[in-house]
Amino acid sequence: MIDFALIVEALPVRGGDSLASRRLVTAGGGFNMMSAVRRQGANALYVGQLGKGRFADIARGILVNEGIQIAVAARGETDLGVCVVLVDQAGERTFVTSPGAELTLGHDDLAAVDLATGDVVYVSGYNVVYPEVAGTVGRWLGELPGDVVVAFDPGPRAADIDPAIMAAVLGRTDWLLCNAAEARLVSGLEDVDDCARALREHWSFERVVVRDGAQGCVGVTSAGGVRAPGFDTEVVDTNGAGDVHNGVVIAELLNATPFDEALLRANAAASIAIASFGPATCPTRDRVDTVMAAQTRRVTALTQK
Repeated sequence: MIDFALIVEALPVRGGDSLASRRLVTAGGGFNMMSAVRRQGANALYVGQLGKGRFADIARGILVNEGIQIAVAARGETDLGVCVVLVDQAGERTFVTSPGAELTLGHDDLAAVDLATGDVVYVSGYNVVYPEVAGTVGRWLGELPGDVVVAFDPGPRAADIDPAIMAAVLGRTDWLLCNAAEARLVSGLEDVDDCARALREHWSFERVVVRDGAQGCVGVTSAGGVRAPGFDTEVVDTNGAGDVHNGVVIAELLNATPFDEALLRANAAASIAIASFGPATCPTRDRVDTVMAAQTRRVTALTQK
């Protein structure tokens, strides 16, 4: 989608008006994660319908400039959707979404995508929360060969996803990537470490990563669990921080980086991203190296409870 991002002192009251101190119009949504992948040196393929119109043209140009390949040919006369993002002085973001051509994605579009062994298909909760595409995406995921990795982030609207669709997607997920609130929602538990372990055990995920804000993140595999600490930073805009984290984790694992190091690098990248205004603010891999060197952090094993 296209993001209209505005920094405001506070959200306007109903019928009121707020003055924005900064503004930005750019690609958002899946671009946030894909740009993070590209900036870590991995390839990214956009498997979505851009549609036709001024917003589609903006998004297409941004994707091409970032080196992201476009898999699905544009069709129809519907333009890409937009999202108004209000960022307050605490860095919290509030969305107003107007969907568009992205909801016209068809099964034939997805079935034509050529995937290879070891490729990672990243699915956002936004891909399965809208009835127009939820069934299409769910069906396609069920048809994917077992040697293709599915990474899923339920997203902030996880509670709105149809339970049957959610169960089907979780059943095909290899890597679950979520924040603490989403982990609590899906697991029914409170402690983040317990959530991560319970989710992996219940669904037999290969990997679970739970983002825990300033505390860093928790990662669990069959070999055990680790906690990777966060990095010192200034909070300017948290929009897209989870996407940055997900993209870096995926890119590093594709590059055969050890899991614990991939988590640390994702924490470092997210700390840089939230210190800048905008949704797609993932740093390059070299800049992540610099932050890693400046702030030494160690991964610790989770204690059993």
